Amino acid sequence: MASKPNKLTANSSSGDDGLTLPITNHPHQHQSGAGARVGAESRLKTGGLRIRDWVRSSGSESKGSSSEEAHHRASREQQQQQQQPCPDPTSPTSYERDHQRRSRPKYDPWWKIHLFRGMVNDIRKRAPFYLSDWTDAWNYRVVPATVYMFFANILPALAFSLDMFNKTGMQYGVNEVLLSSVLGAVVFSVLACQPLVIVGVTGPITVFNYTVYDIMMPSGTNYLAFMCWIGIWSLIFHWILAIANSCNWLRYVTRFPCDIFGFYVAFIYLQKGIQILETLGDGEPFYLSVVVTLLVFAISYICGELGQSSLFKHPVRVFLKDYGTPLTVVFFTGFVHMGKMRNIPLETLPTGIAFMPTVSERSWFVHFWDIPVGDIFVAIPFALLLTILFWFDHNVSSLIAQGTEFPLKKPAGFHWDFFLLGLTTGVAGLLGLPFPNGLIPQAPFHTESLCVTEAVPTFSSSSSSSSDTPDPDPNTTDRGFTFRAIYVVEQRLSNLAQGLLTLVAMTGPLLTVLHLIPQGVLAGLFFIMGFQALEANGITAKILFLARDAALTPAGHPLRRCTAGGIRRRALYTFVLIELLGFGATFAITQTVAAVGFPVFIFLLIPLRAMVLPRWLSPDELAVLDAPTASPFTMESVGGSIGGAVEAGTGAGGDGEDGTGDSTGRSTGKEVDVMVGGSGSGNGSGSGRDVGRRRVVGGEGDDEEDEAELAERGESRMGPVRRRLSAIRREDS
Repeated sequence: MASKPNKLTANSSSGDDGLTLPITNHPHQHQSGAGARVGAESRLKTGGLRIRDWVRSSGSESKGSSSEEAHHRASREQQQQQQQPCPDPTSPTSYERDHQRRSRPKYDPWWKIHLFRGMVNDIRKRAPFYLSDWTDAWNYRVVPATVYMFFANILPALAFSLDMFNKTGMQYGVNEVLLSSVLGAVVFSVLACQPLVIVGVTGPITVFNYTVYDIMMPSGTNYLAFMCWIGIWSLIFHWILAIANSCNWLRYVTRFPCDIFGFYVAFIYLQKGIQILETLGDGEPFYLSVVVTLLVFAISYICGELGQSSLFKHPVRVFLKDYGTPLTVVFFTGFVHMGKMRNIPLETLPTGIAFMPTVSERSWFVHFWDIPVGDIFVAIPFALLLTILFWFDHNVSSLIAQGTEFPLKKPAGFHWDFFLLGLTTGVAGLLGLPFPNGLIPQAPFHTESLCVTEAVPTFSSSSSSSSDTPDPDPNTTDRGFTFRAIYVVEQRLSNLAQGLLTLVAMTGPLLTVLHLIPQGVLAGLFFIMGFQALEANGITAKILFLARDAALTPAGHPLRRCTAGGIRRRALYTFVLIELLGFGATFAITQTVAAVGFPVFIFLLIPLRAMVLPRWLSPDELAVLDAPTASPFTMESVGGSIGGAVEAGTGAGGDGEDGTGDSTGRSTGKEVDVMVGGSGSGNGSGSGRDVGRRRVVGGEGDDEEDEAELAERGESRMGPVRRRLSAIRREDS
């Protein structure tokens, strides 16, 4: 397709063949003749003349100028350019320098706030997809994803309910936790801009709830009424932050704080498993519970490993991976009733009456007025801490659920979803429920279960593990397959359906079944969740690399390639040490009465990464050791991101598939040429095959709109381009 004339350069033709731009400061004067042609050609060689850089002169000068004066001025400029030495062809032109200057991310000062802008833009961008969010559910992946997420959500919820039941004076039990999960599932599946995010009761909120209980109960305060006021104040704070576009700060959230938080959650799981076993005494019930715990952990782990191995057929592996843990729980719930084990009294999961609160003396609606006025204001600092925790925890869950490994095509919406989270927090407080928020790792598991994959052949050479080109000789090459996600079934039905199944679990017959689950089985669940979370954590990967024998480390290991390429090994030690110190501080405070303040430590990790680490580590080292949490397409809702390759200037233009992005994944033009089918060769990162070149017209509004305006709106200039690229790739496939 023929290229259109560039809007940012002068046209060398005269007459009506193209746009003729003035070169003087008089906007009403146009050049003509040889002078105009020479002046235009000289500007074309130096990169063009930017329209928005014109400086308008006063009206008197404009009226007193003549064409002869303009002609002499052009002649003098021509002579000056002829006297200048010939520029280096490899040096950037004036336009390129100006492009580099303008491509740096610019944001409004933090005190300049456009109220409601983020929420409005989230709804405006997501609303056109609402109907397809339901019609796209007609896909075979929705059924197994629903069943899988039901078990993946309810089993940890039952374990957390046992922990809170024991530590909050039975104020929170199975029914409260299940109903809280139902509330989050229904609201976010129907109304959220990010319906793939699974919402329920998490480990950190469990710590928060029983810590507040330990602090306030000595004073004789009505605990549920106090928690209700925490929810009401937190609702107000959530809405203030959502209206003020606070989720734009997510651009500073990288893998660094996410890995530390995930490491902390993993150790909380392991700690909970140990605490359950400690309450079971030291007799026969204790030893049988320990055996059951270890068996549940071992068999669940084996099922997970088989699901990722090359054994059995693909459907069998997927079945073991998705349903191995639920079937293990079912088996050992009945196993302890076999033979002589039936005579050993085991502690089981305490349950209540169907659809009724655990404490049957109260109703579902909390009497929040039954509390001293002073305690209402005492709840404010606790609500602030809860809001900080949810701002980080829920948004990080949303980021990970829409990570770079998932080929998503529908836009995200963090501001509106945080507004909804405030709503569910207030409603949960009024109903006397634990506050729900985004779940880790259930949220990314949901997205992964909805991925449609294809088999991709892989080659591993026995002679050189670092070779980039596969060896075609079958005697020296082992051929295998890996599975790559083609697309994600982005819909709302699976989240809603697993929430309604959770509501069914509150019926009498199913509560009777749940009451049969031994507490040792729940302890095994905590162990397997904690171990799997540690196994997938970035801190664990770095520690294992440092502990590995360098001679036996594969040459293709990413960290080994980076250290061999000039990255200091000391930088890796420093980075891991800082991560462990951040985890240690967060975990240590949760072991004290000040555990309610642990969200502050988690939140401080963000400015530590953005402001302190760049002083200790170079941009290239941070680009290797850290990375953005989500893809640039997802981060458009908050105006882009920092971290990883972005800081190193290699671009973040969506997996390197379009070469028109700058170091922040943005484009500075209204019309850009993009490479389709390979990595781009433009100003972004990567290089590759030019399979097709297409003109993509993106963006709306005036050319004068700058990056600060776009960032505040929660959008980047590359946003429309990326959406068009997604459509192009679907057409090509």
